[in-house]
Order: sequence, then structure tokens, then C-alpha cells
Amino acid sequence: MKEVLRHIFAKKRAYATLPLFVRMRDERLDPRERLAFYPCMAHFILSFGDLNKFVLREEPARDVYQEMVNAHTREDDHHWPWYLEDFAKLGFDVPRPGTDWMRFLWGEETEQNRRLMAGLTALIDGATSLERLVIIEAIEETGNVLFAAMLPLAERLEQRLGRELKYCGDFHFQLESGHSVGSDHAALARIALEPAQRERCRSLVDRVFALFEAWTHELLRYAEAHTEHGAYAAREAAAGGAHTEHGAHAARRASAGGVHAARRTAAGGAHAARGAAAGAERPGNAKSGTHRTAARFAPDAPGHDFELVPKVKKLGA
Repeated sequence: MKEVLRHIFAKKRAYATLPLFVRMRDERLDPRERLAFYPCMAHFILSFGDLNKFVLREEPARDVYQEMVNAHTREDDHHWPWYLEDFAKLGFDVPRPGTDWMRFLWGEETEQNRRLMAGLTALIDGATSLERLVIIEAIEETGNVLFAAMLPLAERLEQRLGRELKYCGDFHFQLESGHSVGSDHAALARIALEPAQRERCRSLVDRVFALFEAWTHELLRYAEAHTEHGAYAAREAAAGGAHTEHGAHAARRASAGGVHAARRTAAGGAHAARGAAAGAERPGNAKSGTHRTAARFAPDAPGHDFELVPKVKKLGA
């Protein structure tokens, strides 16, 4: 299993360099703009609790591995209300006819959300309980990349809004970092696998990351198409001194609108390449203001089979 975990961490490092996360680290953009994809992931986030309750979980558990799976599902099946809380706090909760929301959630613009959920369901349905642990670990590491990228944006927006962002911010990040399955890499690494089992697990990891990669591209397309320069920046400008980072700057951004978005789109490829070259899992620093990190096990740690290392906290920190 150690080789499978090593493969997961390698896939995670590549995943963290995808264009969505490059955009989320782009300091030229306002933090709210960098979270413009947030509504687009609603279908998957709201369905994820059901994936845990009705697909991953089996009761009674068939073996000790399924018991571990079940324990994890109970940690992860109730986070979606926090997503809805932040949806409103971030200003996305605007009145729309019910049919508009249904067209959005089941339309072409969010197709990869549904493909992601269907793909994960198919993988899990045909997996043993041990393979389900591997699938969970791969999902957890994709989530760690996303939540680590959202965390510094949430911190800045919390200061601006004067309100906690429960899903995007530290509350959720700390819960995700402390999951029972993800925090026990050493125990997983001691599981012996036959060559055929190992290759099957590696294949499952590849398929999980491929599904999530396609999802990130959809989120990025949505973010670039819905930067809300006009309406959102105009509101910020009107608020004036109430928001320390805005005022005249927001007014300029509101008028720039599409021009700014076009420049950003044109610059995308080169910027993404620079981000990929630089890498995204940079070591945390010890300066004040950085966040606590959850202990992780690294399969390549020198001198030990597994050694505690910090889980990535803020991409680009």
C-alpha cells in the first residue's frame, strides 16, 4: 500500500498545478473573484453527503476496512449546510426562478459536476472495502488542494465581511485535515498488497484524479465567464469606506469589466505554465499568521517507513 500512497501524493502534486488553482493564487485578482467558481460546484458539494451515506457506507460492515470507510462517511456526510451558509455570505444567494436553478444544476454549464458524481459512484460500486479506502484517500487529497487554496481567500474575505466563512475557512479546513482515515497513513501503509491489487488501486487513483481534473476545468470556465466585475465591483464601490480594500479601486474594476477579463484569459496559458513550474505544494513557513497544519505521513521520508510531515495548508504560501 505504501507505493499506492506514494502514487496518490504524486498525483496530488500535479493536481495542485492545474489552472484553477493557479487562478486562485493570482494576487492580481480580488479574493471574491478568485472564488467566482463557487456556485458552479453546488451540484457536487450537495450530492457528496449522499455519496457518503448511500454509496460508500455499508451497514453492517463486511470487514474492518469497511468499518474504517463507515467511520469516515460519518465525518463527511454533513458538510453541505456550511457550503450553503457561505453561498449566502459571499453574495451568491440572489433571487432566481426555480426553473433557472434547475437548468443551471442540470445544464451543460455544470455537466462535469454530474459526471464526477456518477463516475465516483461507479468506481465505488465495483470496489472492495480496501479499494474504497484508497478511493477515499484520493478524494481527500484533491479536497485538501482545494481547501488549502480557499483558506487564505476566506481569511481576507472574513476580515472584509466581518463574518466567519465556515465552509471556505479554517473551521472546515481543520476538520478535513483531521479525518480519521487520512490521518492514519502509517496504518494504511502497512497493508500488504498483491501485485494485481496494487495495480488495481493505482488505476482507481488515476481515475479519481482524472474525474476531479475535468471538474476543475469546468469550475475555471465558469469563473472566467462569471467574474461579476460589473455588479459586484459596483456594490463594493458604492460601499466606499466600509470595505478597506475597495472604494475607488472597485469602481475602476467595475468599469474595466470585460477588458480585464479578456486580458486575464489571454494571459492564462503562460501564467498556468509558470505556476506549474513553480509547484504548488510549497513548505509552510513559521512566520506569525500562518495556519496550523494536520500531521501527514510521507512514504518517502528518510530514515523511517513513514514520518510525520505537515499537510499542505495554503497554496502559494
